Amino acid sequence: HTSLPTFTAFTRPSYPERHTVSSDRDSPPLETLRVKCPAQGHDGSKWGLNLGLLVRGQAEAGPPSQSAPGWKLFGKVPLREGGQKDSRTIQQEYEARTGKLSPTAVPDGCPHGRRKNLEFQPLSTTALILEDRPANLPAKSSEEAQRHRQEYDEMVAEAKKRELKDARRKVKQMKERFRQEDIIANTMVVWNTEILPNWESMRNTRRARDLWWQGLPPNVRGRVWSLAVGNELNITPELYEIFLSRAKERWKSFSETGSEAEMASLADRESSLDLIKLDIARTFPSLFIFQKGGPYHDLLHSVLGAYTCYRPDVGYVQGMSFIAAVLILNLEEADAFIAFANLLNKPCQMAFFRVDHELMLKYFAAFEAFFEENLPRLCEHFRGYSLTPDLYLIDWIFTLYSKSLPLDVACRVWDVFCRDGEEFLFRTGLGILRLYEDVLLQMDFIHIAQFLTRLPEDMASENLFSCISSTQMVSGNRKWTQVRRALEKERRDVSRMLV
Repeated sequence: HTSLPTFTAFTRPSYPERHTVSSDRDSPPLETLRVKCPAQGHDGSKWGLNLGLLVRGQAEAGPPSQSAPGWKLFGKVPLREGGQKDSRTIQQEYEARTGKLSPTAVPDGCPHGRRKNLEFQPLSTTALILEDRPANLPAKSSEEAQRHRQEYDEMVAEAKKRELKDARRKVKQMKERFRQEDIIANTMVVWNTEILPNWESMRNTRRARDLWWQGLPPNVRGRVWSLAVGNELNITPELYEIFLSRAKERWKSFSETGSEAEMASLADRESSLDLIKLDIARTFPSLFIFQKGGPYHDLLHSVLGAYTCYRPDVGYVQGMSFIAAVLILNLEEADAFIAFANLLNKPCQMAFFRVDHELMLKYFAAFEAFFEENLPRLCEHFRGYSLTPDLYLIDWIFTLYSKSLPLDVACRVWDVFCRDGEEFLFRTGLGILRLYEDVLLQMDFIHIAQFLTRLPEDMASENLFSCISSTQMVSGNRKWTQVRRALEKERRDVSRMLV
């Protein structure tokens, strides 16, 4: 009979040793890494949603002194003997303790607000203590005790190894984040000082196109999108207000006069206003900013409602809410509507949102031609299961990848889409298939369809764009536009023959 070692598990408390609830001035605050997500208040002002990533310092702060101000759970802590320190003294003591430099002593290459030392000290919150057997049980033999000690040491060593690995991963992530921040800051200066002031002459230069491919800085993304998409429809902010007022009147009349059955019976496509409410709740649900009560709910509702009144022949189609939401995150309300209307007026988007089946089939046929050219093995695998492009392309094109890809990756796809047009949408689709080619070759019909409609959330933009870059949009010595025009001509010829 071999007995197992006896361990007692305990959790180390995170509160000070004297169990006080106080704001101890001698304890340095945790460093906080903030990621801003654009949002907007009810008054229309921009505000940021901050997601804090709390990081342990290099060393735990020591136990607070007994003279520190605060409150015990059942009694008052004795007051500090000395007088109150001024703010300069407190700041100097804090910098000396945490190893931070004063603002005037920040070295080159070390931006303000960043941790000087990125080292993490792994600290377990749970430990195992090796104990002897209870007194009512036979004592361990020396061999058994030695074996238990060895097993215990191995368990502790393995736990420390995991902690160190996790700490190194965190350091690597922070360094990569800082590197990306530096790149974005430098790129933003170039866009603001060189490209945007000279847009017409600089937009097609090699320098601008290279920076464009690398991804637009968030601070200039909205402006570049607006300039790249253009305003062929000549929509003005005043025109937007007119259609928004018309939409509000229709909402009011719906709420006063009709039930859902009556609204569904309306022949006018503007009745799709009511469908907007159903779709907004499903728009980026993880962000919690477009749902009812969220800061962007009313804005999204307004943009979509105004568009259905502006284009009653199109109305509202599921998927529009994602496109409008991405624009709202990067543009002001009226500018978002102008860009939204002009984007949906492009030939590809109009074909899909007006559900022009014949034209959609030509787009699918063009895509399949480049699919076979770039990924012949995967294309043959799909054909073996009769898996046609419409099963996954429709969702990708309807939402411009904003629903299928992580939001940051989707925005980078939008960057180049605004520059290159519809061709890049289908090139992105081929890039996704190339990225996951090895995985897809091992799947059957059902699993392929499920995978492509719900792509991995951990997709990295660099990996995707590397695959997109490897995708050549040439089929039979013909480019995308040539292939699509040939298919369109074929469609017109067939139509004439039928007539």
